[in-house]
Amino acid sequence: MPIKIPSDLPAYSVLSNEGVMVMDEKLAARQDIRPLQIGLLNLMPKKIQTETQFARLIGATPLQIELTLIRMSEHQTKNTAAEHMEAFYHAFSDVKDRKFDGLLITGAPIEHLPFEDVTYWDELVEVMDWTQTNVHSTLGICWGGMAMINHFHGIKKHLLDHKLFGCFRHQNLKPNSPFLRGFSDDCVVPVSRWTEIRQDEIDATDNVTTLLGSEEAGPCLVQDPDHRALYIFNHFEYDSGTLKEEYDRDIADGTPINVPQNYYPNDDPTQTPQNRWRSHAHLLYGNWLNEIYQTTPFDLAKIGT
Repeated sequence: MPIKIPSDLPAYSVLSNEGVMVMDEKLAARQDIRPLQIGLLNLMPKKIQTETQFARLIGATPLQIELTLIRMSEHQTKNTAAEHMEAFYHAFSDVKDRKFDGLLITGAPIEHLPFEDVTYWDELVEVMDWTQTNVHSTLGICWGGMAMINHFHGIKKHLLDHKLFGCFRHQNLKPNSPFLRGFSDDCVVPVSRWTEIRQDEIDATDNVTTLLGSEEAGPCLVQDPDHRALYIFNHFEYDSGTLKEEYDRDIADGTPINVPQNYYPNDDPTQTPQNRWRSHAHLLYGNWLNEIYQTTPFDLAKIGT
């Protein structure tokens, strides 16, 4: 089944050309099933790139998905046209009375700031608390996941002395997890961050379990069943060229940056990077959506009760 998104959203034509199943409102109305209601709280500056990356992954399953793009109510983005935001995004204040089967909370390039210094932190706290009554399953990505595990469990993010940057091999620590169904014993995941969550602090927290982890990059995917949440601190959703874009941008700006590890063939940035994480990315998001489909109430009103 396809993902339902507006036909004039930039992601629509991109994904259609890639062969991803997408549908508009007219076609969706003909299907007599309830689509899964998935929200994307997009905190990244490059909104269009990010919404396309996540739509690609959640649109690749046999389920019909209705995607709602959400923004912070008061925060104004400087990197995406106001017309795009007006046409496709809903302020959180406008959707807080709705129920969602799933919610994605993205990362944000503000990891150097203490959480409480983020301008929209108070509203994000409201969002995270709201997920406990209005969302069946929440997936926090990178900074979004760190914010959630900090809010719900007090687990801190720690600044690194260098940027953890590249493609790192991660071990499948819980092969029997439904979220890792079909996963290999290990997999490659793109990483791009200046902070970390530490495994010993996760181990000291009740009923929070690391599903994917790396000796070099630390915990990656963490399950929090008490809050019906997953936290992923790395970037399965990245395009093949996303790390290259970050590297080229820093080089152009004169920002000190190491070549992303294990990304370019022979670590040579003149060569074309190879995508070695795409299949596991689709598996993870497909498994997440399948778990939602199997467990969410048919009556949306019963979510959170």
